[in-house]
Amino acid sequence: MMTEPQFRDNFSSTKVRSLADALCEAISQGKFITGQTLPSINRLSRQYNLSRDTVFKAYCELKKRGIVDSTPAKGYHVAGMMNKVLLMLDIYSPFKDVLYNSFVSKLPKNFKVDLVFHFYNEHLFETVISDSLGRYNYYVIMNFSNEILHDSLRKIDPAKLLILDLGDFDKNDYAYVCQDFGTSVYDCLKTNLDLIRKYKRFVLYLPRESEHPEILIKYFKKFTGDHFPDADVIRSPQKIILKKDTAYLIIQQKDLVSMVKQCRTKKLSIGKDIGLIAYNDTPMYEIIENGITVISTDFAQIGQKAADFVTTREKLQEVIPARMIVRGSL
Repeated sequence: MMTEPQFRDNFSSTKVRSLADALCEAISQGKFITGQTLPSINRLSRQYNLSRDTVFKAYCELKKRGIVDSTPAKGYHVAGMMNKVLLMLDIYSPFKDVLYNSFVSKLPKNFKVDLVFHFYNEHLFETVISDSLGRYNYYVIMNFSNEILHDSLRKIDPAKLLILDLGDFDKNDYAYVCQDFGTSVYDCLKTNLDLIRKYKRFVLYLPRESEHPEILIKYFKKFTGDHFPDADVIRSPQKIILKKDTAYLIIQQKDLVSMVKQCRTKKLSIGKDIGLIAYNDTPMYEIIENGITVISTDFAQIGQKAADFVTTREKLQEVIPARMIVRGSL
């Protein structure tokens, strides 16, 4: 007896897309194997009360993805396995958009990616993983914390899991592509020490409510202890009062915007009276105030590495170093 796809009429998308996704789901779960004949257009049309044109367009969509093919007088059959990937990131930001686009652009047509954000909500994080178990061929997940592997991730087959972005913990049993928030940040600052020394004082503003890894504080203090004695780390969520002849390393974009506004109000020249370094590049930083200097990771590279993992199935363990892009703000 032929297994039927579980079609659900999803009003948030077209019936064509809903049927195509249902067929993909059935193929990815092994209900139809490579070479197996799929239900006819007439059969699906009658069973789900769809027009023949809707079913035909769904099959055309799957042909474009390389998932099914057709033979004259024989109908449609499975051309290849459909691979489903759960990509779970923390929060939306322009550089996460770069990561996502880089990831999906490198995947073959027979890969379907479901993108989810956990927003540092632990209940949401646990629920998404629990509900996804057994439903995906691969899991590419941005961990909940930089300091510990979340217990929920241990429920996933390690061969199918890639840990993304955060990972200052023992992860030798897992594939990962993580940022380096420590040594390479120190190296970035040291390489540009002469520019930072234009200023008398160096301040890191990392509010306690920020999700940015705490390890940055350790390496900032190491850098200033080695090379820049007049320095400070501000953690309280207060409005920083800008002081002339000071360089600031700012983590959150909203805080950087606030500081730029203060500079304009106080008529302080950015790059001369005040030095600004942001964390993680965005297109906006290239054009405001003669450019904002950033410490950033190549998120396109992270996306490409993640795509390599799910397409080659080879265990990947790599730390992507930070880099410093110097612009007019320093």
